[in-house]
Amino acid sequence: MPNVIFYRDQALPFLEAKLCRKSDFAYQKHFHEEYSIGLIDTGETYAWCDGTMHRVEEGRMISFPPMMLHACHPKEGANWSYKMLFIKQDWLQGLKRQELDRLHIPFLLEEGKNKACRIHINRTMKSLTGAGTPLEIEISLIELIQTVVSRNDSDLAHKRSNNRQDRKYVNLIKEYLYEYYTEKITLDDLERIADISKFHLIRLFKQSSHMPPHAYQNLLRINHAKIELTKNLRPIADIAVEAGFYDQSHFSRTFSKIVGVTPQKYAISK
Repeated sequence: MPNVIFYRDQALPFLEAKLCRKSDFAYQKHFHEEYSIGLIDTGETYAWCDGTMHRVEEGRMISFPPMMLHACHPKEGANWSYKMLFIKQDWLQGLKRQELDRLHIPFLLEEGKNKACRIHINRTMKSLTGAGTPLEIEISLIELIQTVVSRNDSDLAHKRSNNRQDRKYVNLIKEYLYEYYTEKITLDDLERIADISKFHLIRLFKQSSHMPPHAYQNLLRINHAKIELTKNLRPIADIAVEAGFYDQSHFSRTFSKIVGVTPQKYAISK
């Protein structure tokens, strides 16, 4: 595998990801026009940022505001590797002003928030480098950013909203997912349907449904596939495509996690 790999998705032009395993490479002073946030997977590095030197150990998250001068020098013999996301500023405008301000500080996240953000950045990278849909990737990214700007250590503890207007937004999204769950839905589609920002949309949907929209869509797809599999009339690959899974291995993994057995075992069950 190459030492440095970049990942992009044409449906998500605001996002670029980087995986680096080049432990002998030191980055000289530079800046990015995007907001950048990363995780040290192994080893450690010394990060100079805006006149201050930070020691960043394995498992720690670090972020750099747009145009902030910084440099990274991995510790000698540390077998340094990391992942980084670069997010264009225009995409972040859906955040509230006070939330945008929090993206500029701190460079190193405190322990509780660091742990929560580590989960989300790994999930985002896994979706982007694997068979994740644009909807799944962008929702994972939003969950990461919402955790970064949250005043709490984790974004997992939500109070369920009883606001009638909020329920209206959630119902609009669910109705759309029910009608088009086999299709390639994007977060832009849901934002247009609900007519609220995607950041607010994800927050409300998770509060109400206890899962993000892409997971809800997958449940609808799996339920459809179960019905078709019990008929034993068509190949599993055809049913996977019809349900909206363009990668059969992704279909099989998702099906197994939800149903408990593979599609093939489910189809032959009596």
